[in-house]
Amino acid sequence: MRHARRRVVRRVTRLAAVGGLLLGATMVTHAVASEPRAPGAVPLSTAGEKASAGPGDELVSRLGTSRTAGSWIAADGGTVVAVTDEKAAARVRGSGAEPKMVDHSMDDLKSATKTLGSAPRVPGTAWAVDYRANEVVVRGDRTVSAEDWSELTEVADGIGGFVRMERSEGTFTTRLNGARPILSTAGRCSAGFNVTDGKRDFILTAGHCGPDGSVWFADDQAKQEVGTTVGGSFPGDDYSLIEYASGRAGEGAGVVAVGEGKGVRITGVADPTVGQRVFRSGSTSGLRDGEVTALNATVNYPEGTVSGLVESNVCAEPGDSGGPMFSEGIALGVTSGGSGDCRTGGTTYFQPVTKALAELDVRLIVAPGADGGAAKPSPAPSDAQGAVAPDAASPGSSTSVKGILPDPSTLVSRLADPRNVGPGLLVFGASLVALVASRWIRAEQDRKEYRRHYSATWG
Repeated sequence: MRHARRRVVRRVTRLAAVGGLLLGATMVTHAVASEPRAPGAVPLSTAGEKASAGPGDELVSRLGTSRTAGSWIAADGGTVVAVTDEKAAARVRGSGAEPKMVDHSMDDLKSATKTLGSAPRVPGTAWAVDYRANEVVVRGDRTVSAEDWSELTEVADGIGGFVRMERSEGTFTTRLNGARPILSTAGRCSAGFNVTDGKRDFILTAGHCGPDGSVWFADDQAKQEVGTTVGGSFPGDDYSLIEYASGRAGEGAGVVAVGEGKGVRITGVADPTVGQRVFRSGSTSGLRDGEVTALNATVNYPEGTVSGLVESNVCAEPGDSGGPMFSEGIALGVTSGGSGDCRTGGTTYFQPVTKALAELDVRLIVAPGADGGAAKPSPAPSDAQGAVAPDAASPGSSTSVKGILPDPSTLVSRLADPRNVGPGLLVFGASLVALVASRWIRAEQDRKEYRRHYSATWG
């Protein structure tokens, strides 16, 4: 009976070891097949190119900056283009858009912002072009002294009557402290969008969140490491990359969290349009919405000047820095800073995603469609909302939140990644050891049994 039990145990052990060898080999083969392709062959589950321009942008481009002064989305969802002459207005009407006659061209507006930029820098000030008012709006927060504000007003007066000066009771600050919170010694920020270079995955977030080498965690005990900042730009721009510690973003990489376990599928990337309804998600204040009020804004933060930002009336608070801005599932920007809060309202600025992707040479990771198929780059906001009033716009297709910010430092998460060759090799090696060990144990048992048998026979 004892010998029979031993034979059963040995057979089960051998079968398990052989099965482990086959499983390990399969895992290694699958992992190799799943390895990302070269950057030039990134699959359709990623999107990096700027989406095609909307009708307003195309008209402005064709007519030129001396005859136009920007475009925006009207309350009914139509496209409005600011023009400076009747021939340009006729071409706009012929294209199905609505013209608006203005006094100052885009060349005039850009010249004004250039003059403001060449003046002595005053922290706590910001300016942007208001297309709908055909003005350049200069704002100063409560930290700006009366003397500095007076000097800046003199510069504005020298430009002309289309520069509007406004004082703000808030303070222009970077929102350091998202969709999901990430923490380091530099402070607390929010994860923006997941991106890839075709070999490794990263989090795109704000550049002011931390310098190169900053290590980020998903918890305040510094036990769940997320990754390390490996590049970015601030001031000047406001974007940075956090490389995942495991190299992978994990399941749900194309989804941004909006609170209560819910998320929004991100299906493409584009530049925002003035008048567009947008949504912002942050770990401090959650999901908020508002409207794009200006483009190419410049903000003089205490830490330095950042230009080329998107201005909006969406509120934000400390800790929302780096969080994603999107609309209809289209990635638009990451939170930079602003003034005010979500109780009294305020102004918030965003780093455009398109420029960050181009400068960092990475591509946005997008979510599969609702039917499970791979998503494709979506049209520009003006195309997507051309027939939809801004009030009718939504964040995008909803889904549950799964693994948007995994803990890549744990063994479990690494073993769960089917693209990792290590687990397959581990299973293969352990099974091989088990098989060899079982044969050695069997040989030892046979030798001992042989000795006992002849010892009993010969006394």
